[in-house]
Amino acid sequence: MLGQDVTYDRIPYFFSDQYDIGLEYSGYAPPGSYDQVVCRGDVGKREFIAFWLSEGRLLAGMNVNMWDVTGPIQQLIRSGQVLDPNALANPQVALDSLL
Repeated sequence: MLGQDVTYDRIPYFFSDQYDIGLEYSGYAPPGSYDQVVCRGDVGKREFIAFWLSEGRLLAGMNVNMWDVTGPIQQLIRSGQVLDPNALANPQVALDSLL
């Protein structure tokens, strides 16, 4: 717009707070579009990140009661690079380091 050479690359995003659960979802992974779901954290304690992958590329991520990870999740989606599912699942591996 207005003669600027820019790309609109906003990632779909929503958040919700439901009683003691807060979540943020970035990306878009409709049924049939992904072949793997990887979780990082403790699902039983409701503190985790779920990653939807297609052929190793991140389509979407949802953080539940974990904060300050939306930026790195969206950067990983934008990158389109093939990711190591074991590294995604490992809370000791910083998401930023996967870029």
